[in-house]
Amino acid sequence: MTKTLQIVSFDIPYPPKYGGVIDIYYKIEALKKQGIKIYLHTFLYDNNTQQQKLETLCDKVFYYNRSKNLKFFFSLIPFIILSRKNKQLYENINSIDAPILFEGLHTCYFLKKDNFKVKTFVRTHNIEHKYYYGLAKSEKNIIKKCFFFLESKKLKRFERNLSKVNGIFTISPFEQNYFSKHYKNSYYIPAFHESIKIKNNREQGDFILYHGDLRISDNIKAALFLINVYKNTSYKLVISSNAKVKRISDEIRKYDNIFLEEIPNKEDLDILFDKAHINTLISFQKTGIKLKLLNTLYKGKHIIANSEMIEDTGLEDLCNLANSKNEILKKTAELFNERFSDLEVQKRSKKLESFNPIKSAEKIVDVIFK
Repeated sequence: MTKTLQIVSFDIPYPPKYGGVIDIYYKIEALKKQGIKIYLHTFLYDNNTQQQKLETLCDKVFYYNRSKNLKFFFSLIPFIILSRKNKQLYENINSIDAPILFEGLHTCYFLKKDNFKVKTFVRTHNIEHKYYYGLAKSEKNIIKKCFFFLESKKLKRFERNLSKVNGIFTISPFEQNYFSKHYKNSYYIPAFHESIKIKNNREQGDFILYHGDLRISDNIKAALFLINVYKNTSYKLVISSNAKVKRISDEIRKYDNIFLEEIPNKEDLDILFDKAHINTLISFQKTGIKLKLLNTLYKGKHIIANSEMIEDTGLEDLCNLANSKNEILKKTAELFNERFSDLEVQKRSKKLESFNPIKSAEKIVDVIFK
């Protein structure tokens, strides 16, 4: 008998160009390989469009508009959740006799009703109230800072609705520790990603790479921090993103050894991975697991990362830890002329076996359809 699953996604998961949708897209791909029939419900916003590719993986794709009514800011329900409240979505998921996997707390508005006839599950992409509190601390714009802080308070309150679901799929050991203490039936499922063989480009790279979505305040803070680290050195630093931020561009123009590269698609980022010798992965908030860390482990050479990026990921020993400016420069000097070896590739391959998307899909299927 064919197993059927409904997935409610907070954003269109194709192309898989940033952390959250990377996990969703490759999860769908892996579940499809398990023979699961998928009904995908997803939201249109920020000028994204319907994607034919999803039709090849899902039996049906439902698209909904996300509302950004200003009055939502004054509700006790978090904006990221209330803006995805959609009557047609509620009617559609109730008309299909199949369990529902809600992607992120963002899509969980209707858990408040607590009257689903089918099993419900949630994939937690972060401990959202902690994530938004971290954004509030990183943000310089006072209006955005206030919004993130209030959203954090609202998300902590709304999170209680997770007690109503049949299971929670966490994305990192750090999150699993949190959710297993507060809710029943919490299962650690590693982040889904592009399943590829680890590359080892033997050519010596000639620059240091930082990549991240510069629409996110934590990534802006990280980029500015790294500019300050490398600005008076002989090292070439490339900051790459799919979004331009004037604050970053203006700062980079001051220095001859720092460059900004736009990466409209993952192929452009792959080229940078090939050419870079060191990847710097910096974060100022400890939340979940950064998909950029996994991507870099598969495609990049040496990695310098700080504690917030790698702590409690299970991948700490695959990176070089450095938290301060001096520590980063010391590690850079050590690694810049050190060849990335086949032994390092073997070490990564062994450690990353537990992140196999097929094994993770099998575990989800076992939990949902047991």
